[in-house]
Amino acid sequence: MPAISNYRGIIPAISCPFTPDHRIDEPALRKLASWLAGHEGVVAIMTNGHTGEVFSLTPAERAEVTRIVADELKGLARPVPVISSIVCEGLADAAEHARAAVEAGAVALDVMPPHHWLRFGFTPGHALQYFEAIHKAAPSADLICHVYPAWTRASYSSQLLADLARLPYLQAFKVGQRDMNKYARDIQAIREADASKAILTCHDEYLLASMVQGVDGALVGFATFIPQLIIDLWNAVKAGDLKKAMAVQAVITPLKDAVYGGGEPTGEAHARMKGGMYLAGVLDDATVRPPTEAPNAKEVEALRAAVKQAGLLKR
Repeated sequence: MPAISNYRGIIPAISCPFTPDHRIDEPALRKLASWLAGHEGVVAIMTNGHTGEVFSLTPAERAEVTRIVADELKGLARPVPVISSIVCEGLADAAEHARAAVEAGAVALDVMPPHHWLRFGFTPGHALQYFEAIHKAAPSADLICHVYPAWTRASYSSQLLADLARLPYLQAFKVGQRDMNKYARDIQAIREADASKAILTCHDEYLLASMVQGVDGALVGFATFIPQLIIDLWNAVKAGDLKKAMAVQAVITPLKDAVYGGGEPTGEAHARMKGGMYLAGVLDDATVRPPTEAPNAKEVEALRAAVKQAGLLKR
């Protein structure tokens, strides 16, 4: 699979279908990957994100998900490369996962902050060492910096983002900053450090508002559910057609409310997304792994109404 030359566009963070007994459903994962790749405007697919229930997957299963998706997408007339998230706690662990992901077929790695940083914080040196360790373990892979919100202790300062942007092997930023003032400052800092680096929103629940800030696309789990609507929204934003963008967002908003409610993504939101994908005929089984809980009857009815208003209801 060739390296990614252009991160600008829509990159779905793919859901991971499971069988009723909680095994990875390979045929369903292949079908979903092919369906997503068939959308013009999808420039890559990311495995092992939060939407893919990465925290429920063993290291071997994470590599297996990447292998399945990469194998399914190889040889397409329009190359759709595979990115894999690295979700680890230490340098050795991250290096091991990076090597496994590349061996499985990933050409880029989305680097999430180690989750102990959420509790204890970190120094800029910690972050730079973490990225360097992953790069040394998988030097052929581009790295993507996954930016957490400012209210977490794992958030990067604007200065650190600029320093990361200057790393030659880091090619894109998946920006989940929910403080819109800092979001603007972060974008400016990255652009000033290296304007060639792609900036992608991961604001599933704030798509239009975050897209109009001068970014290069979206890397979002929501695009595993409604890729065409998000592509249409992005195309309208790129064209400067705010009226059309608002009309598309008006269709997306009830779906967003049914999946995410009034807050940010959660494990249960990912379960509701699978429920919506089932109703839309994207998945044939909405099973999630415990302890994540499937949507209750009230939530399913809200999903059904939202999917119906979008013209996507199949079940």
